[in-house]
Amino acid sequence: MEVFFREKTKSTPRIHFDPEKHRLEISGESYPENSAKFYSPMLQWLEAYLQQLSNEDIHVDIELIYFNSSSSKVFMNFFDLLEEAAGKGVSVEIRWKYHPDNDIAQECGEEFQEDLQQVAFHLVEL
Repeated sequence: MEVFFREKTKSTPRIHFDPEKHRLEISGESYPENSAKFYSPMLQWLEAYLQQLSNEDIHVDIELIYFNSSSSKVFMNFFDLLEEAAGKGVSVEIRWKYHPDNDIAQECGEEFQEDLQQVAFHLVEL
């Protein structure tokens, strides 16, 4: 399976998913004009990746400075896919990184954390 990579822009995050290392990274800001369209290839890649896993450990690092509400909906879909995989025995660890002066990022991370039961979701203050 190929690496999934998108370079960071002013309104979209850097996305780097490495299937060999089982590492998924998203960082930057997320307020694309059309979040569903922008993130659709990422979610399709993730679905295909998760279908071919058996007992691997997945590590997810997310560091978002800012994201809009439509991006938030996409991230919930992203987390739902990971939660489903964890329910089938895949070990998933998510590290939600935030800066101490970014209360919104921290609060959003806490809300995502509350919604997830099967994955290990850690809030990491930078």
